[in-house]
Amino acid sequence: MSAITNIDPTHAKPVAEKTATKAPAKIPPRRIDFNFSAENVPRYYVGNDPFLTTFVTALSSVFPEGEFFFVESVRHYRDRVTDPALKADVSGFIGQEALHSLAHKAFNDAATVQGFQVDKLDRDIGVILRAVKRLTPPMFHLAVTACLEHYTAVFTEMLLKRDDVIELFSPEIRNLYLWHSVEENEHKNVAFDVYETVGGGYLLRAGTMIPVTVVFFAVILAFQARLLAKDGQLLNLRQNIKGFSYLFGTKGLLSNLIPQYIDWFKPNFHPSHHDTDALLDKWRNALFGENGVLTSKMMKPKSKKD
Repeated sequence: MSAITNIDPTHAKPVAEKTATKAPAKIPPRRIDFNFSAENVPRYYVGNDPFLTTFVTALSSVFPEGEFFFVESVRHYRDRVTDPALKADVSGFIGQEALHSLAHKAFNDAATVQGFQVDKLDRDIGVILRAVKRLTPPMFHLAVTACLEHYTAVFTEMLLKRDDVIELFSPEIRNLYLWHSVEENEHKNVAFDVYETVGGGYLLRAGTMIPVTVVFFAVILAFQARLLAKDGQLLNLRQNIKGFSYLFGTKGLLSNLIPQYIDWFKPNFHPSHHDTDALLDKWRNALFGENGVLTSKMMKPKSKKD
């Protein structure tokens, strides 16, 4: 790929950035032709359940601006990375995250058409992240990125392992999250490795995770409440308590991820300690192999002359 696509946060349009090094095969940006039309994606696309659907939609609402924040945080330090392998990984990271941002922007636009007003959530998370960038130093941005990349790695590893969970998603949204999950695990080391390479220390890394956790879940749950209210489902207590228990109960889907989350606070932790190599091999073949589910939907990268 001769150009990496990233997002202009103001206009959410692709912007070309030339890169000197092509990403290696282990972190290849893959552009997928998704179809998020109302005819192809049901309104309640997770288990026909409004609570679970709005939770996942709230997550998606933060991805376009969030992925842009990740890209900018890592790109800021790219010139200080001298190891050729890590430099190539950074290019792959930027390419994958940029395409994730574009895909989720397309989904969010489609969800907005269906009446969920995800565009307003996208606007609000943009305001929050731009305030963070304005008021805090670049090393903190990189620490935040590394923390949130740990979240996405742990969550997406679970999606790749739990057929019972991913099968709740309607087919096109399942494709979106399987693609996203594979690529998140392919590049899960990059922000962490850049952080350590440029001198980021344990205390900042561990200390940043605490406010990141509080703010992240406060934002997601507030956004979900807005979506439920707009959908007339906020006071459906039986449904919402059941959904909340499914996610956050004693044996809830996200509660079960707490041990992997806590690993972050070990001084010697590295994302590679959560070994997903075999899992990635399985899903890369299933999704992008000769007869892969997404092979026919992969778009060839556009080549541009200098």
